[in-house]
Amino acid sequence: QVQLVESGGGLVQAGGSMRLSCAASGRTFSNSAMAWFRQAPGKEREFVAVIARNVGITKYADSVKGRFTISRDNAKNTVALQMNSLEPEDTAVYYCAGGRWSDPSTDQRYYNHWGQGTQVTVSS
Repeated sequence: QVQLVESGGGLVQAGGSMRLSCAASGRTFSNSAMAWFRQAPGKEREFVAVIARNVGITKYADSVKGRFTISRDNAKNTVALQMNSLEPEDTAVYYCAGGRWSDPSTDQRYYNHWGQGTQVTVSS
């Protein structure tokens, strides 16, 4: 059974930092793109960041570019999201996702494995 388990969410003040981690089990994702999405209350789930199998290829949503950094450790089957200069608008449930193939897609339909989500709340 494939599982993705996020950790590291919580409450932080605006301007602060937080690191999310996602541990995969049940299969290796070393040949797949891994991504983070988020869903704020009353809004649709949106793309945040993706990292290809090749760790040198990453993409970010414009809203987080320059503040968030995605990374992965293929040996440990993990992916992380370092979030700096957090803003209240970053408040959401953050989901880790494993892709079907290696291409770093920003489309959530491309991802067939999802974590349960972790809440990130940024206070003003």
